[in-house]
Amino acid sequence: MAGQEISPFERIGYRISENVEKWMPDPFLFAVLLTFLSFLMGIGIANQSPMDMVLHWYKGFWTLLTFAMQMVLILVTGYALAHHPYVHRMLVKVASIPKDGKQASALVALFAMIFSWINWGLGLIVGALLAREVGKQAYHRGVAIHYPAVVTAGYTGLGMIWHWGLSASAPLLSATKGHFLEDLIGIIPTSQTIFSGYALGLSVLSIIFVVAVMYAISPSDPKICRGIDHYAPHLLEEAEEEKKLELKTIADRLENSIAIGLILALMGLVYIVYYFFVLRKGLNLNIVNFTFLFIGLLLYLRPIRYLRAFYNAIPSSAGIVLQFPFYAGIMGMIKYSGLGKIMAGWLINISTPTTFPIVAWLIAGFVNLFVPSGGGEWAVVGETISRAAMELGVPVGKAIIAYGAGDQWTNLFQPFWAIPLLGICSVRARDVFGYTITLMLFAAVFYAVFLTVLPY
Repeated sequence: MAGQEISPFERIGYRISENVEKWMPDPFLFAVLLTFLSFLMGIGIANQSPMDMVLHWYKGFWTLLTFAMQMVLILVTGYALAHHPYVHRMLVKVASIPKDGKQASALVALFAMIFSWINWGLGLIVGALLAREVGKQAYHRGVAIHYPAVVTAGYTGLGMIWHWGLSASAPLLSATKGHFLEDLIGIIPTSQTIFSGYALGLSVLSIIFVVAVMYAISPSDPKICRGIDHYAPHLLEEAEEEKKLELKTIADRLENSIAIGLILALMGLVYIVYYFFVLRKGLNLNIVNFTFLFIGLLLYLRPIRYLRAFYNAIPSSAGIVLQFPFYAGIMGMIKYSGLGKIMAGWLINISTPTTFPIVAWLIAGFVNLFVPSGGGEWAVVGETISRAAMELGVPVGKAIIAYGAGDQWTNLFQPFWAIPLLGICSVRARDVFGYTITLMLFAAVFYAVFLTVLPY
C-alpha cells in the first residue's frame, strides 16, 4: 500500500480484502463445503450414521419451496421497482453527489440501509444499482473510488438492518396465524418485534454506525483505488434505449393497455387497504409481497412492460433458485439430526436474562452460516430460543429481534444473499467480501453493546 495518509481503518479493510481475494470460494462452492461440514458434524456431534445424515439431507431438500418462492418474489419485485425509469433517474442523480470514494461508500450504505429496512429485496437491488451507477459516474467525472468498497456498501442492509425491518422473516412468520411455533409462543404481533422501541432504536443506531464505518474503511488514496473500469469495464457501455411502442395488432394493444394494468393494480390496492384498515391485520411475508407486486404494477401500468421487468429480474435470482435447495438440505441435516438444538443448547446453558440477547445473537450468527435463510434458520433454532427466553423471563419479541441480529450479521461473511448484487455489479464474491468481513468484525462490538444496553 502506498501513501502516508492512509488511516488505520483503511489499512485494516484493505489488508483483509487482499487476503479474502486469495482464499474465498464461489458462493455455490461455499454451500457445497458447508454441506460436507454439516454432514461430518452430524456424525461426530449428534451421533448419526452416514446414512441417517443422507436421509436428513434429502428430507430437508424440498421443505422450503414455498418460502423460497416468497424470497424470490421479494427479490424480483424489489428489482422491478428499482429498475423503473422514475426510480432509475433518481439513482443517477444521487450517484453524482459524492466527491470522493469515502463519500461514495457512505452514501450507498445510507440508501442500502434505509431501503433494506423497507424491504430486503428492494434494499439489495437499490444498493447494487446505486453502487454500479456511482462507479460509472465516478469514472466519467474522474473521481477516484475503490469499487469493491462501494459495492460492499450496497450490501450492508443485508448484514445490519433487514431482519429488523418490514420484510423481516422471523418477526413476520411469528405474526402469521398458523406458524409452526404458534402452540408454544402464540401470535407475536409486529408491535412487539419490528415496531418495538428495541428494534427501532437498533435500526436507527445501525444506520449511523454503518455509514460511519464504511466512510472510515473506504480507501482515499488514488494510488490504491480501483474503479469500475478495473472490475467491470463492460458496464461503462451505453445501454440500448427502449424501442418506441408500435401497436399494430389487437394483441399489442392488450399487452400495452394502461387501462388493464390500472384496473388490475387498483384491485390489488383495494385489497391492501381492506387488509390493513378493515381486517386490521399485521405484516407477513404474503402481504409484503402482494403490496410490492401491485405497487410495481401501478408504476409500470402497461402489463407487458412489467412482465419485461420481471424477465430482467429473474436472472438475479438464479443463484437463489439453485442454492436454496442445498441450504434446505443443510437445514434438514442440522434440524433432523438434533445438531441445531445441541449447538444452541451449548450457549443457552450459560445465559442469563441479561446476557440472553447476546447468546441468541451468537447462536443465530453461527447457524446462519449453515442455513442462510432467516425463516429457514428460525425453523431450526426458533423453538430452542423461544423456550429458553420464556424460561428466563425474556420477552419472546426481544428474543426474536436478538435472533434477527445474528441472522443478518453473518450475512457479511456468508455470500449466499450477495449473489444478485455480485451479478448486477459484475464483481466476484472475493472482490468485495474482504470489506464485508471487516464491517462484520467492527459490528461485533456494536451488537454486543446495544443488544444488551438498549431497553425493550
